[in-house]
Amino acid sequence: MRYAIIGTGIRAQMFYQALVNDQAINEQHQLVALLDWNRTRMDLVNRELDLDLPTYRPHQFEQMIKKEQVTGLVITTKDSFHHEYIIKGLKRGLKVITEKPMTTTSDKCQKILDVIKETGNDLIVTFNYRYSPYRAKVKELIQQGTIGDITLVEFHWFLDTTHGADYYRRWHRKKSESGSLLVHKSTHHFDLVNWWLDSVPEQVFALGEKRFYQPATFQYRLRCTNCEVAEQCAFYLDLSSSPNLTARYQEAEGEDGYFRDQCVFSPEIDIWDTRAVLVGYQNSAMLSYSLYNYAPYEGYKVALVGTKGRIEQDVVEASYINGHDGKLVRRTTENNVRLEVFPLFGESYQVAVESSAGGHGGGDNRLLRDVFLDQGDDPLGRKAGGLDGAVSILTGIAARRSIEQGKKINIADLVDFP
Repeated sequence: MRYAIIGTGIRAQMFYQALVNDQAINEQHQLVALLDWNRTRMDLVNRELDLDLPTYRPHQFEQMIKKEQVTGLVITTKDSFHHEYIIKGLKRGLKVITEKPMTTTSDKCQKILDVIKETGNDLIVTFNYRYSPYRAKVKELIQQGTIGDITLVEFHWFLDTTHGADYYRRWHRKKSESGSLLVHKSTHHFDLVNWWLDSVPEQVFALGEKRFYQPATFQYRLRCTNCEVAEQCAFYLDLSSSPNLTARYQEAEGEDGYFRDQCVFSPEIDIWDTRAVLVGYQNSAMLSYSLYNYAPYEGYKVALVGTKGRIEQDVVEASYINGHDGKLVRRTTENNVRLEVFPLFGESYQVAVESSAGGHGGGDNRLLRDVFLDQGDDPLGRKAGGLDGAVSILTGIAARRSIEQGKKINIADLVDFP
């Protein structure tokens, strides 16, 4: 397989590092080209890899495919562009691997589903959380019938003032580019519930507001660089303190005008930071979900209620950010997980879980091996395709519409499934 990386921001890093530096993967696969609007970032990737890969701009896509004999795409662009390259790749019969979310709107989702139906080709959507050992253990318990039929899921996710704030500095802050965090971030969480339940959403109602990341919280400036109130702001990000951010973004500003350190209190931000969602599923299960971005620590609490009992999982995650100046304190350096089963009639017991290094709770490395090397039969069904990608984002898209329109949204009204 001969791969091109489409988009060379930070999310591309784990893919190009695996293709070049993982011996088991690069014995079968080769990275042969990079495509991005920004040549500075592509040059940085070549320096990181100590290679001289050919670099292309988006208008040179066709030229790249032919000249480099590309047979696979890894799509890590802004979310709003995913559909363009997914469709181009599927129509050409290429192997298509895309970062989540698959896309950002129901119209774009429909176009992808139509191409899957027309061509018979599918894609891989990289849902890292399915591969995390402690989340996979929940799936195993459900499959074993530990708590019977699932009737209700209580799922509450907290993003802290390190990781959670970072979305408001970046392009994710605009619905037009990320679809809102109900699509960009929550696609992880909605996919987990879909996967755990082995069902699909039907009805969604949601509420959302911007309560913290707004000018009323702290005085607004354009960006952190040269901000005269930086010393008073707990959210100040010094790009120059991180070689990675300096090289990947600050030195690349001249090409595309993208500021990686935009003010988190900008009135231009149009995504919410406080959300509550109710979802009804095809199998009659219900989901109560919340997400907010200004928590004192990072993690989640989930409870799955069944006809024979209850499974609870609490996770405090390692604080994450692409780079900051050290003002924000890490409260934990490793994931802390509790998994407990409460039988309906009997004593509760804790379930041992595997702790793995690596991103997304140890899921990244396992996902990469499965995506590129095909690890064979998986009774948990972790590899996700286009339909999985669709139903996860459609929950978020429906929630977004519900907030905007103040009413319940039916998933069937958003797209026609194949």
